[in-house]
Amino acid sequence: MTIWTPTDDGHADLTSHDTFMAGAPLNTFKRLRDEDPLHWTEYADGQDFWSVTRYADIAEMNKQPNIFSSARGIRMEDQSYEEYLARRTFQETDPPEHSQSRMKLFKAFSRTTMEQYEDTIRELCVDILDETLDKGTFDATKEIARQLPMRMLGRIIGTPDEDLPWLVEKGDALIANTDPDFTTHVLDKMTTDEFRMMPFNSPAGAELYQYAKELMDKKAAANDTSGVLNLILQPSKDGSVISETEFRNFFCLVVAAGNDTTRYSIAAGIQAMLHQPELLAQMQAGGDIWETAPDEIVRWASPALYFRRTATEDYDLHGKTIRAGDKVLLWWISANRDETYFGDPLRVNLFRTPNKHMAFGQGGPHVCLGMWLARLEVRVLFQELAKRLKSIEPAGDHKFLRSNFVGGIKELPVTVTRA
Repeated sequence: MTIWTPTDDGHADLTSHDTFMAGAPLNTFKRLRDEDPLHWTEYADGQDFWSVTRYADIAEMNKQPNIFSSARGIRMEDQSYEEYLARRTFQETDPPEHSQSRMKLFKAFSRTTMEQYEDTIRELCVDILDETLDKGTFDATKEIARQLPMRMLGRIIGTPDEDLPWLVEKGDALIANTDPDFTTHVLDKMTTDEFRMMPFNSPAGAELYQYAKELMDKKAAANDTSGVLNLILQPSKDGSVISETEFRNFFCLVVAAGNDTTRYSIAAGIQAMLHQPELLAQMQAGGDIWETAPDEIVRWASPALYFRRTATEDYDLHGKTIRAGDKVLLWWISANRDETYFGDPLRVNLFRTPNKHMAFGQGGPHVCLGMWLARLEVRVLFQELAKRLKSIEPAGDHKFLRSNFVGGIKELPVTVTRA
């Protein structure tokens, strides 16, 4: 039994956000992996591009940032160089610049540092689940999956709890800027040129930047030098400091990506429990499963569907030539369903090992900075959820985001019986 059966006809339009409202078009990705693993994809709204869909090819390309550059943007949508400079974060840079930016933040997001948050995360999980499970029937994305990363966000960047719902709302408007449920400025439905110099081409970027500026002014007045935001403001070894634009974009990235990806991983894990009832019993048995389950849940979720690169030189693959300047999309969602690498990929196997999935950008310099926090949040949430459940069942249809960039279940109605 699969968790859900893909319904696309194998020839879905990967450039359309509407395509992904029924979930990722997995039949299309399988056809491409089998028949055309380096596929020239026509894009009506911008520059056509190559779609790379096999795990082995993407793993190799991830290791070659000198050939497949992030410094022209990481999304399908095209932008001018001026817009790129205005919007970019360290995600949209290549080594050595990328490496220098990461080093500032490495300690703050290292495994050792994140493990120190385990008790805090467990307390938050207990509070969230005690508030929610007695309702019996509820939207698991809204009431559980959204709550944990939102509350942890405040601990990581040092914001007051009362500000968090507003921050997450703005983060949603940024990263889900193609879904009318999350933004009034839908990227492909209206002209957003007046915000083209803002992160994600969204007015929410300006609002978040103003918030970040006021927050740091308050911290400075209180002589508070704790937290991730202060780390990124410290001079590099060469004495250079981050610009106001770079700081604004980094803050927006933390609020958006640091919240949404974990949310949709948790939602996908709960969805898996609905369709594979054995998962609950496996979680309740505990033991070694907690060494492998978080990565399998994140693999299944694959919240970042792709990342775009731009070729800096000609590159031959599968009898074709990617030309310098060509846009290349690495479809991580397809890599994570590649049956030549993952056995039975449409089924969640909480004991799967090894599990070098692509959801964190396996290999190369761009591996996800927040992966240790995401793994920890997923593990602790499902540990606490499993021990409190006797059963969990669907209470209606789930709904996916309207986005071909962020894959996520935005509504997940469930009915639970407490243990």
